[in-house]
Amino acid sequence: MAAKEYPLENVRNIGIIAHIDAGKTTTSERILYYTGKTYKIGEVHEGAATMDYMAQEQERGITITAAATVCFWKDIQINLIDTPGHIDFTAEVQRSLRVLDGGVVVFDGVAGVEPQSETVWRQADKYEVPRICFVNKLDRMGASLVRCIDMIVERLAAKPLQMQLNDGLEGEFKGIVDLLRMRYFTFTGDKGEEIQENDVPAYLLDEANRLREKMIETVSETDDALMEKYLAGETPTIEELAPAIRRGTIARKFFPVFCGSALKNKGVQLVLDAVHDYLPSPLDIVAQTAIDINTDQPVIRTADVKLPFAALVFKVISDPTGMGKLAFFRVYSGAINQGDIVLNSTKNKQERMSRMYQMHANKREAIATVSAGNIGVAQGLKDSITGDTLCDPDHPVLLETISFPDPVVKLAIEPKTATDQDKMGKALKALSDEDPTLHVATDVETGQTTLAGMGELHLDVIVDRMKREYAVEVRVGKPMVAYRESITRPARARHVYKRQTGGKGQFGDVGLEIEPNEQGKGFEFLNEIVGGTIPREYVPAVEKGIREALEGGVIAGYPMVDIKVHLVDGSFHEVDSSEMAFKIAGSMAVKDAVAKAGGVLLEPMMRVEVTVPDDYTGTVVGNLNSRRGMINSIDQRGNAQAVNSFVPLSEMFGYATDLRGMTQGRGNFVMEFDHYAEIPKNLAAELIKGEDGSRK
Repeated sequence: MAAKEYPLENVRNIGIIAHIDAGKTTTSERILYYTGKTYKIGEVHEGAATMDYMAQEQERGITITAAATVCFWKDIQINLIDTPGHIDFTAEVQRSLRVLDGGVVVFDGVAGVEPQSETVWRQADKYEVPRICFVNKLDRMGASLVRCIDMIVERLAAKPLQMQLNDGLEGEFKGIVDLLRMRYFTFTGDKGEEIQENDVPAYLLDEANRLREKMIETVSETDDALMEKYLAGETPTIEELAPAIRRGTIARKFFPVFCGSALKNKGVQLVLDAVHDYLPSPLDIVAQTAIDINTDQPVIRTADVKLPFAALVFKVISDPTGMGKLAFFRVYSGAINQGDIVLNSTKNKQERMSRMYQMHANKREAIATVSAGNIGVAQGLKDSITGDTLCDPDHPVLLETISFPDPVVKLAIEPKTATDQDKMGKALKALSDEDPTLHVATDVETGQTTLAGMGELHLDVIVDRMKREYAVEVRVGKPMVAYRESITRPARARHVYKRQTGGKGQFGDVGLEIEPNEQGKGFEFLNEIVGGTIPREYVPAVEKGIREALEGGVIAGYPMVDIKVHLVDGSFHEVDSSEMAFKIAGSMAVKDAVAKAGGVLLEPMMRVEVTVPDDYTGTVVGNLNSRRGMINSIDQRGNAQAVNSFVPLSEMFGYATDLRGMTQGRGNFVMEFDHYAEIPKNLAAELIKGEDGSRK
């Protein structure tokens, strides 16, 4: 059955994003129920959520992979992606935000803005995604809409626009006041599907009027016509305010805040109304700038079906049941039909769109066409992976790709039997194609296979998927930290590589300067050769040699980061010089320079937030200090304390078990990578000697 085509102004590409346990998937399940997509609400705590379809998600009660679906509300089509909240699966959020037009950020009404809330907010800022906020769980003990709004200001440096007022909290949470229309809503029926609309109760009127005045003032600050009216003492009408709120939301001048309890079926329909009223359609977003491959010039791609086809692959999943690879793609211009040939301009290979689908979690519906502004899934693409551009072969362009963080935890794996050896290789290929933050490597000296990922849970899920989906049995080593190396001061070195073996010799002479780069900037190579002392054709070989030397590490075998290399001098031989000679000379020169540049070892520092009852705060703080942790703050969270700190990753293995023991199972923690920091000299010495085998 062909899917109904909605005009682009009636399409919303949105994601549900939040910290783990804020209620994203529960909110998504209510959206599917109220939009008629499902006829039964799947509960996360029962392992029955529609959008958490993987066995690993249902067992753990968390979202691991971003699930996509299509649903309809009033006169709009919503392409919805439910993203993970756990930091180990942050790549799923990153790639979803790259292709979405708007977001619903869910906050826990008790905890407010949590560490991963900050992370996803920053990611949404990076991709300039307009957002509305949903303060969830107002039925829970300790919930506070006011505190959550204050935290949005303090922690996110954002401007919230309060659109609703809650009537009661915790067990007394009864209804919601719409401040724009000054109407009072309650939700009845088994699943909150019956909405009662009434006048605002007298006991809420003063507070509602005060907050409405504040809302009008905030909106007027972003709109000249409204400001003129407001300063003249006139009250803008709803018909004037609603479009101004939409314009301000799309321009990210403020972020409308709504409230409710998804689990208790209160407020979700009003959030759907806000998606309809305030979040952008594909026509409202900033046009994509692509690079024309033929001219190397920027070209604009807008959501227009008449323009040449251009799309970005943002997710790939492998289906072990024989369906092959499924590639999720967002179309930015033009349209594509089933069976069409497209160009993967990232790899310069042609692909056939043999079959296309609309997804509903892990179910799919065949479709014939995907046009600009929409999200589709293609089956049968052989070479396309996350971040690749698909385009019209006659109009080749490259869209901005997606960047992902480097992994911080490694572990060694080996197959249990010879039969598992081949299957393991195929499984790792499929899983690493799916997940750009999973790095698979083979140690050239030992032949050992290592997996590097975003955390223990991430790697645990990968190993579990290998076993269940690909029937591969493996032995797993202890988790290891992904250390890095860097330098502390500038240095200069020159290396002449010269070999004579009877016939044609080898000659390469490279002089370079190195200096520390800004934290997080990685490796930077600058060719400053003048006068042709090194011919231009040999410079790429020098850079390649330097890169390989730094990736292999100079101090203790860990990759070297945040280093700037200036190629400043050298010489060549008319007959004996070659690319290989200059590659080796570059490699040896950078190693010599690092030896003079105060090389240091770096370790990943994790931002850790531990939430515990007051009685255990002292014990938890003492334990974090013993793990070389640095306490940043201790905040009151309802009837508990939230201890924020930076702790080296190497000290956090097994912390979940220790925390349970310290707090009689009443404490919990979240952890995410924050930055790399220099390792204390005594520990660095152990690592360099290789004495700390568990870590190396």
